[in-house]
Amino acid sequence: MVNELAELQSAAVLRFGGISLTIGGLVTAAVIIAVAGFLSWVATRGIRRLRHRATRSTQALYLLEKMAGYGILIAGLFMALSAAGLNLSSLAVFAGAIGIGLGLGLQGVVKEFVSGLFLIFDRMVSVGDYVELDDARGAIVEIGPRATRIRTNDNINIIVPNSNLIEGKVTNWTLKGDTRRIHVPFSVAYGANRAEVRDTVLRAARAIPFTLPETEARKCQVWLVGFGESGLDFELLVWPTQDAVKRPAAMHAAYTWAIAEALDEAGIEIPFPQTDLRIRSVFGHEGDDALEILGRAPRGRSRKAASDTPAPKAATPGSNDAVEDLLRPSSDPVEKERLSGEDR
Repeated sequence: MVNELAELQSAAVLRFGGISLTIGGLVTAAVIIAVAGFLSWVATRGIRRLRHRATRSTQALYLLEKMAGYGILIAGLFMALSAAGLNLSSLAVFAGAIGIGLGLGLQGVVKEFVSGLFLIFDRMVSVGDYVELDDARGAIVEIGPRATRIRTNDNINIIVPNSNLIEGKVTNWTLKGDTRRIHVPFSVAYGANRAEVRDTVLRAARAIPFTLPETEARKCQVWLVGFGESGLDFELLVWPTQDAVKRPAAMHAAYTWAIAEALDEAGIEIPFPQTDLRIRSVFGHEGDDALEILGRAPRGRSRKAASDTPAPKAATPGSNDAVEDLLRPSSDPVEKERLSGEDR
């Protein structure tokens, strides 16, 4: 029985180029790969748990996690090839076949894998950073061998190929664990005391718990940036904490709410779009006569009474020429016919 097992184990499955693959060698290689995969999973899982509990050096732990996982798998692969009976020095025989495979369709996979290695070692974009791409914005939670996973604040996972982060434009809001200054626009009605607006908004911004303490280089400020159609346009410039920067929508909403409440308490009016329309005359008529033409005759006055009203007097010398034109009866026959039809 033992002899039969030995013969079965040494039985050649495939021979080519001086290389002989046996059943025993293939089984040993499979066991080595399975053990390497298990060890890689245990190592990466343990380091990941340590990284999640750590408050510092998380980037170094993530780098160690990836290097340990890839290193154990690669070492296990080489050991499996050697156990299967392949002479590692003779792998040049397969170089042509590997090159053809890369040319036929694996170049994309290799490109993404190499891009992932660049992302891990370059560290311009790291796990935990809050980034913004053309069509995605969120925190990087994982850099894999093929793609990077970005999670938005709405808990939506976006899979981005690694090469996009290398070749495309990426805005990193928290590079090197730093924060950024944000601009919160708001407006007040014309006539408001600008100094009072500034002091009121600054007090509200400083009272928010995620506003960083002010330093000489990082101060809360209020800028007057323009004159709008309905009021004065201001901007609050403030430095929030890094955690607040990673939630920009909620952060802007919090500051906007605080500004609105502070302005209300101070009695400072917040403008709203409005348009005042003043009609001085219509087709040479003013006041009640103009309302009569527009079909809005004043109460207590009939059309007959309106028709008995004498024509308006000519404008006094020195008045606006455009006003004189509007007060002068129309000389257009079409207009005369329309007006006479309305009077009937």
